[in-house]
Amino acid sequence: MKILIIENEIYLAQSIATKLGDLGHVCELCTSTRDAIKSNNYDVVLLSTNINGQDFNPIIDIFKNSIIILMVSYISNDTVSKPLAAGAKDYILKPFMIEELIRKINHYQDYENVKKLNEAYEKYLAHSFNSIQNDYNHNEIKLPVFISSSFPKNADAFAFKYAKIHNKALNFISLTDVRAISEINSLSKNCIIYIINYQILKKNDKKAFFEAISDKQAIIASSDKIDDIEFDILVIKNESNVFDQGEILPIEDYVKFIVLNYQDKFPDTELSKKLGISRKSLWEKRKKYDILKKK
Repeated sequence: MKILIIENEIYLAQSIATKLGDLGHVCELCTSTRDAIKSNNYDVVLLSTNINGQDFNPIIDIFKNSIIILMVSYISNDTVSKPLAAGAKDYILKPFMIEELIRKINHYQDYENVKKLNEAYEKYLAHSFNSIQNDYNHNEIKLPVFISSSFPKNADAFAFKYAKIHNKALNFISLTDVRAISEINSLSKNCIIYIINYQILKKNDKKAFFEAISDKQAIIASSDKIDDIEFDILVIKNESNVFDQGEILPIEDYVKFIVLNYQDKFPDTELSKKLGISRKSLWEKRKKYDILKKK
């Protein structure tokens, strides 16, 4: 990282620069805020508040996109509270161990990276879910809730929107993971858990699963019809425009979609021919997906 050290105690500034340089950082030194404003291309700014007669607000404003850590000899409104309110990230009290300073730098660097990554994910998800109609009142739906949809992205859109509206962390779990139920048990009741692939859960495992989610804020998605459970079920049936959403479905999801939406339009002989399967296979698909033959 490129680090600017603004400190009028030359020995201290050089000592910090040497130790940070040994760790691979590139450091530049300034003894006044006037010298510091000549450039703003720094990842981190270490700003001493001991420089008499200096106004720190212009520095904080100029370096607002950098990680600003205050180096202070005493705590007051002028040395800590006001600079933090203006946009500085943190402070460290002199004298300090260089290891503690490095810990703070690494912490805020990790935070900024996660923040940028999260912003990228949010933009991607907003773009990805843009074509999904999601008109449910997320404030009225209580968790746990099961979602049945043959188009998985419908459930994805619901879960992410629910977590955003309620301003809570979202934990993702797939029931293909053998550790799924133990992971559910380990999670806090305050977070939202988005669980997919309920359709693959074996009958013998359902009791333990229901016990695990009973007191959790869980959203459980299934691509199959859900029956005989004591929890609320939300069925999303707006898959009619699935092929207009730029999606490439897995083969099994494609077959299920075609059977569900076209079995009333074609006889079994023609439908199985269009799918490239036998009538026996079509019957087995209906049984597997629990699809009733429309009259």
